[in-house]
Order: sequence, then structure tokens, then C-alpha cells
Amino acid sequence: MERRSFLQSMGLGSAAALSARSRAVGSSTPGPMKITRVRFYHNPKSNPQINQSFDIVTIETDQGITGIGEGGFKEGIEQCAGMIIGEDPSRIDHLWQMMFRGYFYPAGREKLDALGAIDLALWDIKGKALGVPVYELLGGLARDHVECYSTGFPYKGSLRETARACIEAGFRAFRHGVADPPDHRTFNSRQMVRKTFEECQEIREGVGKDGDWALDYHTRLDMPDAIRLSTLIEPLEPYYAEDLIRSENPQAYRELREHVKVPIAVGEQFGSKWDISRMIENQWIDYARVTVPNVGGITEYMKIQALCETHYVGLIPHFTGPVSEAALVHACGVFSGPVLMEMLGEGPHNLDHLPEHYDFRNGKMWPNRRPGLGVTLDPKPLTLVTEITERGRPVPMFQRPDGSVTNW
Repeated sequence: MERRSFLQSMGLGSAAALSARSRAVGSSTPGPMKITRVRFYHNPKSNPQINQSFDIVTIETDQGITGIGEGGFKEGIEQCAGMIIGEDPSRIDHLWQMMFRGYFYPAGREKLDALGAIDLALWDIKGKALGVPVYELLGGLARDHVECYSTGFPYKGSLRETARACIEAGFRAFRHGVADPPDHRTFNSRQMVRKTFEECQEIREGVGKDGDWALDYHTRLDMPDAIRLSTLIEPLEPYYAEDLIRSENPQAYRELREHVKVPIAVGEQFGSKWDISRMIENQWIDYARVTVPNVGGITEYMKIQALCETHYVGLIPHFTGPVSEAALVHACGVFSGPVLMEMLGEGPHNLDHLPEHYDFRNGKMWPNRRPGLGVTLDPKPLTLVTEITERGRPVPMFQRPDGSVTNW
């Protein structure tokens, strides 16, 4: 009786409902849920980059629960989905290891994005099966809401006025980028550093002494100019400076960190925890910009979060798409350190394929009590690209004596 009252107080429902949900995730008769079909839909409004797509993945089960994910590309989804047909969707980390390692070669960043789309759908299934938001499965909320900054806030006549309007709309910070060349082609970095500094002075005036702002270097600058710009803007107190140099060699940030005093945010172009672990552990950065589904979904993102907490690094995840943004509210909502999420413009517009996605108002993301990721899908505006119902495995899968995955 006490257990039922406690669970009901947590929003987990009646004892009968709990029993049904328990059966749904395979903890008692009639047996575990099974994955029966994975579908991949093209979103006509998707970003054309395959590791930044807003395309949609659905995972169907034999107990009528469908999970919704976002990201990936046709071949990557087909390869990952073939690994999990017939499997129990509640064993999320086990399935993640299979998809990441099952073709012998570790997944590259593009495949990780596809794997991450499937991972989001698996967490959605688990939350729906238990009747709870995903954040309850991750430890419960550590914050009332998640603060946001705006990228591409609508222009209000001048940078000063635009930055001021952004803060007045409730955003924590206004983000700007390194100046574009006049001909949108020839990038003279020394000239652009000077122009960017002038624009940053105007932005600081706009946000006021209590407002915040940030600057994205877009990996455009070589190290000397990245150091020079960082030194120039230091008195203007940016919230962070993003992607100061190219991302191929994370080790270069060891040298950069010695010369740059403004907070550094890096990781938008990274994948799994191995891409960014050294930067976090050595505190070459102050904020991790890694995001979902790019890192491989919520499963991998939570492991990166643990690294960040251990080394006092905050989270500023990159925006990818609306389902992923909804997923980030769950993942970031349970993190005890500093978090700032990216929002495009003034906030979401109507999304024909997602009647429900995430709750945004007053410049902030708000958790809700909808089960799973809290998104609903209308596939009519989308185009079905492929569906996977047959199992496929190109190499043997070995297991340790306890059943955990090991390499072939």
C-alpha cells in the first residue's frame, strides 16, 4: 500500500497500470517486448547534412508501443536497425553496444548520428511503457527549467537593438558569430577579427551589464587569430567562445588553453565520448557542445555528462532538430552542473509532423509530464524512405560468459 501511494505521488499511476507496464518491458509474464519494425522517414524541411538531419525514425514493438527518434540517413539506419529486430527494446545500452560494435569497425560520426536516432526512439519506448517522462528514468529533474540562448535572433535594426531584444525575450544569452567577409567568399582573418571585436562591443552594450552574450568562431580562425580575438573580447565578458579552431585535432586545445582566458565551448562536430574525453579530463574546455543524436543518443550523452560533472565542465549542447531538442530537456534536466541550450531564433514555429514536441516559453525549455520523450508524430507530411523488418548481422557477435557484448 505504501509502495503504491509513493509511486502514485511520483505520477507513475495505479498498481494495475504499473503491473501492465512492468509486463510491457519484460520483467514478468508474458515475456519481454520485441522490436518488430523500424521505419525511416524523410522530413522535407530537414537539414541536408546527413549528420544533422531532422529525418524521423520510428521503432515499432509487438506490444503496440512505438518510439520516435530523429536523425541519421538511410544506409546508417538500415545497418543499425537490422541489428535490433527481434530484440528487447528495454535493453538500451546492450543494443547500443551491438549497433556500435556489431560491424567490427567502430561507428564513425555519421553512423553515430543514425545510431543516436534509434537510441532516442528506444528511450521513448521505455518511457511510454512505464508511463513516465524519460527524465524520471535518468534520475529525476535537477532543475525547474533549462535556460536557453538564441542563435539567429530576428534582426531588430542594429546589433545593439537585436541583442537587447533577445535578453528582453527571456533568453539567458545572445549568440553572435565571427564576422562574414563582405563578398561572402574571401576571408581575411585579421580584418574579420577587428570587425568582430567592434560588433562584440555593440552587443555588450545591447545586453547590458546584467545580460550575457556568446561568440561562435565557426572554426574559421587559425590559432594566432583565435588567441588575438579571445584576448580582445575578454574585457567584454562573453559567456563563452565557441569552436575557436578546427576540430580535427582536439590536442591543439592544450596549447590554446594556455593563452585564452575566456570560457571555451567545444564539441559540436564531435561524436562519442572518446572524441572529447581528453578535453574534458584536462579541462581544456569549460563547456561541452556535444549533442544528440550526434554522439549516439541519450545513452552515450549520459556517459559524457558524467565525465563533465567529474571535471566541473558544463553543458551547452548544439541544436540539431525538434525531437532531439525535446530529448535534451530530459538529459540536461537531470544534470547538476551548468546547462545552457541552443534555440533557433525566437523559438519553434508550427511543425506539421510533430503536434507535440517540446515546451518552450519565455526563452526557456520546460520539462513536462508526457510519457517518453513527450513528442507525438503525424507521418503524413513525411516521406517513407525505408522500413526494416528482417534481422541482419554481417559478422558473428561474441558474448562474455555473463551475456555482455564483446568484439568478434
